[in-house]
Amino acid sequence: MKTTLALIGISAVFAGAFATTYQPPKMKMTTEIPDGISTPDILETPIGTLRSSDGVPDAATTQVVFDQLDFQRATQAYLSTIQISSMNAMRSGLLGFGPANRTALLFEDLMDSKALWLTPNTVSVYMALWLELGDEPMVIETPPNVLGLIDDAWFKYVADFGNAGPDKGMGGKFLILPPGYQGDVPEGYHVAKTETHGNWVLWRGFQEDGSTKPAVDATKKHFRVYALSQKDNPPKMSFVNVSGKFHNTIHRMDYGYWEELNDVIQREPTDALDPEILGWLATIGIQKGKEFKPDARMKKILTDAANVAAITARALTARPRDQRLYVYPGKRVWTNPFIQGRYDFLLDGVRLIDSRIYMHFYATGITPAMAIKNVGKGSQYLIAYLDKDENALDGSKTYKIHLPPNVPAKDFWSFTIYDTQTRSMLQTDQQFPGLDNNQKGLVQNKDGSYDIYFGPKPPKGFENNWIQSVPGKGWHTIFRLYGPLKPFYDKTWKPSDPELLK
Repeated sequence: MKTTLALIGISAVFAGAFATTYQPPKMKMTTEIPDGISTPDILETPIGTLRSSDGVPDAATTQVVFDQLDFQRATQAYLSTIQISSMNAMRSGLLGFGPANRTALLFEDLMDSKALWLTPNTVSVYMALWLELGDEPMVIETPPNVLGLIDDAWFKYVADFGNAGPDKGMGGKFLILPPGYQGDVPEGYHVAKTETHGNWVLWRGFQEDGSTKPAVDATKKHFRVYALSQKDNPPKMSFVNVSGKFHNTIHRMDYGYWEELNDVIQREPTDALDPEILGWLATIGIQKGKEFKPDARMKKILTDAANVAAITARALTARPRDQRLYVYPGKRVWTNPFIQGRYDFLLDGVRLIDSRIYMHFYATGITPAMAIKNVGKGSQYLIAYLDKDENALDGSKTYKIHLPPNVPAKDFWSFTIYDTQTRSMLQTDQQFPGLDNNQKGLVQNKDGSYDIYFGPKPPKGFENNWIQSVPGKGWHTIFRLYGPLKPFYDKTWKPSDPELLK
């Protein structure tokens, strides 16, 4: 048997060499073949030497290119589905406190760094619920004066409610239609249709004179979820205060990513997913109704692809290459994941792929209200991973950000500091790793400007202008403007880049 295999191997080598050197005779119909059509029998490439016999790859080369093809497809599948895995992780985190439709999570004492959420702030009163639809519509009764949204399991926008919704901040009844619903739609509701059974419902209340109680009480009084058939006798809601309680809403970045992703594909209808994405997934063994069971070869490829894709997502976030993701022309520090406000990541018929990866790796919540220009209303975000010299921010060092006079925020502005690994609030000795201009003791310079400091220890005299960092840990920050004004949008006002202090 060994002798036979050896002879076959020798024959294959001989055939390859023969095909490379032998020139076939000219026949009656022979013409010159234009350049670029034929592929050489021996090619030196980044993935090794590729050998063919007159255009037919040999067995070894075929395996090499198939391994590479699987790796490429797995990498693209990962980067194309971060939004799905992110929403699945949110679902798992919410359902850890109780069943869908009945359990509303309330951060009654605000969210702190014990909660692993992607880039939340330290001032909003966050509240959330996982909505699970069956065959009939579900009713959501919403409280007044909130910013609320509904996103489906594919992280696509479904509806706004509250101040940016059709109820105009007055509260109201929303009717959510399940996938494929063809039944009657009664009047008296704000109607929205979802393409998945699972949906994320998030709303933010506002503090009043430093108190979260009015927002929390309004939700407990008004917020309800029930099937349309239960409208005359809605079931009781469970409101759980999750402030200060550890829980995780962030997906895995390693091989486990694929297992979490497969769970969603098996659970939800895939009709609304991009066929291209479904094609990527099918080629690596993730397909609805089929078992995901990669062999040792494929598991190694998927592990490598996950690792490469994880670093790629981090690079596209911390150091974007698309210049449109930088807020200030010529500056490479302050960024924002939405290009021209496109929350759907489509511009002139072109998918904004890097923008979508950045947004879904980094943050949560898809709604037009987050991205549109709205002078004096809503909020805008500036994100910095680097100092003014484009070096990663180091938790063992001290930095300063200067805010020129007349910060263009009608309501208020804030900074929050985040862990570069988890994209959640940085866990320090400060319960709330951030500050805003409403807090007591904030030092303002004589000209009306502010200097904000980040480092392990506060500069003397600026203890209230300081956010703590952790030696040995990276960090990044978001500068938020609530009620952003015209000077922000026309870029006549801008914060300084983080400056390293010696």
